[in-house]
Amino acid sequence: MRRTAVTLACLATVTAALAGGCGSAASGPATPAPLPPSGAAPACPGVGRPAPAAPPTTVDGTPANTPEAARLSQAVGAQGRGAFADVYGSHVTDQPPGRVALCVTDLGRGRLLLEAARKADPAVDPGRADLYLSRYTRRALNEAVARLTADRARPAFPLYSFSAASDASGVVVTSTADGVASKELKAHLERLTGGVPVTVERGDPVTAAVGGPAAHAGDPAP
Repeated sequence: MRRTAVTLACLATVTAALAGGCGSAASGPATPAPLPPSGAAPACPGVGRPAPAAPPTTVDGTPANTPEAARLSQAVGAQGRGAFADVYGSHVTDQPPGRVALCVTDLGRGRLLLEAARKADPAVDPGRADLYLSRYTRRALNEAVARLTADRARPAFPLYSFSAASDASGVVVTSTADGVASKELKAHLERLTGGVPVTVERGDPVTAAVGGPAAHAGDPAP
């Protein structure tokens, strides 16, 4: 009777573990984090839309990104600027806190980007990513910015800075208040970009960048 009871206990253990010896469960690799669900996706939110009420977290009193989102953001950015530059638009760390908003022009390729990010860094959790649709790729917007900065014409209004919009919807240019109000300036700039939308915003020549592609808005804070 004692031998039968021990045998049944062993069989129960083996069944529960699906492998391994009597009295011990088998240890295997952790279950991979799920990818974002398939289906339609909303438009890319961009940085600060909606604006967070407070920093995601703090380190010694200094505002900082959450570690999980920051690590995933780094892995996503590396893939987006590399093998997946054909679909990558932007990404935003801690949007909302603990998650990464990934904006791509093709959702299928976006899921492959997340798979590649996980392969490159198995410690990241792609289940923390939310996929959004972007109108343009970062590469296309950087090319549009390059065309603007290469233009040698002298527009009627000064132009202070040029950058890709954080939601990958077009290009942002800063100028004077008169430049913002000028429909002619906007039309001229959009001819140069080949039809890529240009938003002209009020800027400051003292603190403006010289020009050229902006830093990646989706990169985690240092």
